[in-house]
Amino acid sequence: MERNINFDNWKWVQLNKHELNAVWEQETMLSSWLMSVRKNNNNCVKVHGLIDGERIVKGSLIYRQNVDEEEDHEIFHFYLTSTTLFTVDLEFTSFKQLEPEVILRQLNKTENAVDGFLFLLGELVNDLLVEIDQFEESLHKLIWGVKKRNDRRTLEHVFARRHELLVCKNLLIPIQELRMAIEESDFPTVNSGEIFTRTCKRIDRAMVLLREYGQELDSMIHLEEVISSHRGNEIMKTLTVLTIIFTPIMALGALWGMNFKYMPELEWRYGYLVSIVVIILSTALLYVYIKTKGWTGDLLKGKKKGSFFK
Repeated sequence: MERNINFDNWKWVQLNKHELNAVWEQETMLSSWLMSVRKNNNNCVKVHGLIDGERIVKGSLIYRQNVDEEEDHEIFHFYLTSTTLFTVDLEFTSFKQLEPEVILRQLNKTENAVDGFLFLLGELVNDLLVEIDQFEESLHKLIWGVKKRNDRRTLEHVFARRHELLVCKNLLIPIQELRMAIEESDFPTVNSGEIFTRTCKRIDRAMVLLREYGQELDSMIHLEEVISSHRGNEIMKTLTVLTIIFTPIMALGALWGMNFKYMPELEWRYGYLVSIVVIILSTALLYVYIKTKGWTGDLLKGKKKGSFFK
């Protein structure tokens, strides 16, 4: 059902998609916008110059998005002039931080429809900031989780948080574009007004937080890459050193394991003892040589408690 809210200085017309036919017949000036509403399910913003002496900003905005399901999102459509705001599928229940009565009182204090729309936009950003605060808490736990337990599961958590951050940023960028579109339209007294300034600062604050948290996550991902690379190098180095050290054992064992008819060592009284001594001595000499060259690195040193490189 169509609902008109008449404030002191402007009017808000709230619509649902199933009501568009009736409105279409009444508002011929909105016909092209109403037609696009039927088809559009993505973010878009269009700015028109003076049409019959009126500046117009219209489009669609996705303001909620499930981080696990791509198709699970909430979108509303808007048609904004200085005196009237038309919205489709934007209800008071969309705002989580303020009660409907409070929203109505605040909207009634605004001087025009643009300021009212900017107030609603600021509240959507405020809801997003609350989600960012919750994200900050999980990020704090993840930062210390990387130190306490560094494994594949931790890396999966890092990438999951990175995805959540990208979803939040994907919601905020269209809002920032919409703010720029309103600024571009240059509605009288709007760009220098208190509501416009406060909404802009709120959007900028959210963008700064997302950028900084993104850098933290990128640092953790880089740390994971460094640790993984170090572990891989340590494993390859260990296998190489072990292969070299045990080469005499394998070579001599293969030699004395042959079934030739004439092998003088088989007749030696102390052949078994000599073979053990030769194997141990050759292995020890090879190890000393590798150790002297410094090729073992810290393979034989114990790992410190709390070390990242476990």
